Amino acid sequence: MNRTDRLHAVSEELRRAGGRGRTAQRLAEWLEVSPRTIKRDISALQQAGVPIWATAGPRGGYVLDSAATLPPVNLTPAQAVAVAVALAGATDAPFAADGRAALEKVMDVMGPAARKEAERLGGRVWVRGGRGRPGPAAVVEEALLRRRVVAIRYRDGEGTVSRRRVEPHLLARTGDRWYLIAWCQDRQAPRWFRWDRIEAADLTTETAPERDPEVYGTPPPDAHAVR
Repeated sequence: MNRTDRLHAVSEELRRAGGRGRTAQRLAEWLEVSPRTIKRDISALQQAGVPIWATAGPRGGYVLDSAATLPPVNLTPAQAVAVAVALAGATDAPFAADGRAALEKVMDVMGPAARKEAERLGGRVWVRGGRGRPGPAAVVEEALLRRRVVAIRYRDGEGTVSRRRVEPHLLARTGDRWYLIAWCQDRQAPRWFRWDRIEAADLTTETAPERDPEVYGTPPPDAHAVR
């Protein structure tokens, strides 16, 4: 586990612990590092503004301020299955992997009875096929999140392969297809790239500039943003 992932894991574990907190020794054993490493991580989180306090006494440890904790999102078993069904039927959708990770977090905070019922109900819903997208999708998603130019290898409908540097603007679904709408630096014009035809993608260090949304055209009246 790299340091960034470990810092996130420590803060999430303290969030789950609530007012009980966690000792450096317990965190160290959980993450298989030394207590000294945990103390350095806690210090780094505190310097970054995370409100973590040290408690004194034999059972003393670290506590994340309650103001920084959120109550668990409690879904009913049917609601959890509904989310799982939506994800299972859209494995090629943007941010599908993040959606599955979010569902796992929700399942983690469900009570044993509710989780068992969700698993029972989920076992009565089947989805055939549906495979997640390979690496390029994750790179394009990151480019959109970080507003970075991305270099893609794209195969058009006639089988011609081209390499482009594009500025991601938005992702759109029309009909049964997902598309990346982006400014193509090679063509100096907006272009629609079918999501499943992007064969490779490399994130660049170039920041994608803000462009007037009107250059990409006006969405149809029945289109709407995800909310």
